Amino acid sequence: MTFGLIGEHLEHSWSPEIHKRLRGYAYELCPLPPDGLPAFFARRAFQGINVTIPYKQAVIPYCDALSDTAKCVGAVNTIVKRSDGTLFGHNTDPAGFQFMLDEAGIQLAGKRVLVLGSGGASLTVQIVAVEMGAKSVIVIKRGDFGSMYGHTGTQVIVNATPLGMFPKAENCPAEPDRFPALEAALDLIYNPLRTRFLQKAQQRGLKTADGLSMLVAQAAASIKLFTGEPCNECDAARVLSPLRRDLENWVLIGMPGSGKTSLGRRLAQRGGRPFVDLDMEIERRTGLSGREILLTQGEAAFREIEARMAARFGAQTGQVIATGGGAVLRRENVEALRGNGRLLWIRRGIRCLATDGRPLSVDLEKLEQVRRPHYEAAADICVDHNEDWEELFEQAWRLYS
Repeated sequence: MTFGLIGEHLEHSWSPEIHKRLRGYAYELCPLPPDGLPAFFARRAFQGINVTIPYKQAVIPYCDALSDTAKCVGAVNTIVKRSDGTLFGHNTDPAGFQFMLDEAGIQLAGKRVLVLGSGGASLTVQIVAVEMGAKSVIVIKRGDFGSMYGHTGTQVIVNATPLGMFPKAENCPAEPDRFPALEAALDLIYNPLRTRFLQKAQQRGLKTADGLSMLVAQAAASIKLFTGEPCNECDAARVLSPLRRDLENWVLIGMPGSGKTSLGRRLAQRGGRPFVDLDMEIERRTGLSGREILLTQGEAAFREIEARMAARFGAQTGQVIATGGGAVLRRENVEALRGNGRLLWIRRGIRCLATDGRPLSVDLEKLEQVRRPHYEAAADICVDHNEDWEELFEQAWRLYS
């Protein structure tokens, strides 16, 4: 291995794709059990590696020298083998977090900052916040989260814990609504792209930032160390937008018969993306159609199965997802689909809806009245389906691409 990443669980890492886009070289994932570190470093069969959870402190004894930043943070996430064979440990987290702030247009100078968590990532945030001139920096340990709500003057919250990270994306470390002076919310997590914490902050109209920008900036900084070639914030910015667009799911919501499946298939074909129809996935995995489940087991049973499908496919990336008409009725479905996706509401007149004998589409007017507020609340973007399929497709394509 020339360049790569070590950690315990790496199957969902986006680092190889990021390094490929930044410089095009091969970048390997090397998952290691805790007792695998000694043998790995005894071989020293690498030129440069990144280090992730849970080994950022554990690798320090294997380094022959540390940068001042690594010493200050007390953790190492980048190791380079020098020409004499010695290992140099550095930490690119502060540079990554600074880029994250700059990219989102969030200032910490003069602000009351609340940092959730007290580990290495938290220390990174604290260092940068102090350097930027924050008015105050309050750190809340994971075992004492209830105390955070006493800091009502908080203006910026940074989640520096794994709470809300895949596969336990339903967790939320803080309720933004309980901070009346809050202006911005940041989450160092990048999977999902929009954690529950960030979703709640966005609903309040706050500035937000996710951890993907930090991850890309960290990669750029490590590439400079690995290769000696310039790789800076301009490179990170160049890669970030298309990467985010490619990772984002395109999620279609709307009334039954509004055209979600037909539009979704066309978008997927043109965009070279996998297409997922949640109703079809339910049938494929249960052996029963949605109609059969509704008629034999009832709507509650169908919604439970639907929720599992929304969580499963919402956690993946780069897809086009067509939902069932009632998927938005459950808040947890919307949150799961929003985690990595942007929701497009297809509005279509009631008289134009194709019912196809759907059990819940008997009284369309009543059904539309009940569901419209849910579509409005869930939608990130919206298009009107006025029977011109080509116009519908082009509008949707422009909104997503």
